[in-house]
Amino acid sequence: VQLQASGGGLVETGGSLRLSCATSGDAFRLYNIGWFRQAPGKEREFLAAISRSGSRTVYADSVKGRFTMSRDNAKNAVYLQMNSLKPEDAAVYYCAANRIGTERQRFESGFWGQGTQVTVSS
Repeated sequence: VQLQASGGGLVETGGSLRLSCATSGDAFRLYNIGWFRQAPGKEREFLAAISRSGSRTVYADSVKGRFTMSRDNAKNAVYLQMNSLKPEDAAVYYCAANRIGTERQRFESGFWGQGTQVTVSS
């Protein structure tokens, strides 16, 4: 499966952005999807994941309550609604896919797309 993240940009502290992860292929519904981010000089950070059916989502503590992940299997798309953004949320955001589970480590050997840059001004 091919993935492409989009929707990044510049936003003020406290603002919102919605990221999208578009995919190709009819097998999209077979994949669990995750969102990650990486800031300069930092390790890649797991943010959230959603199960194949969309019935289960998991979030990292750093974004719980602020970020919401959803998917639309009819459109082969996944979304990450980001609210109350902080300067420390600035990073390149990536989506990833795997067919095994929503745990972070399951995505390490999965499919990854190009990232989208999010910048938060203070």
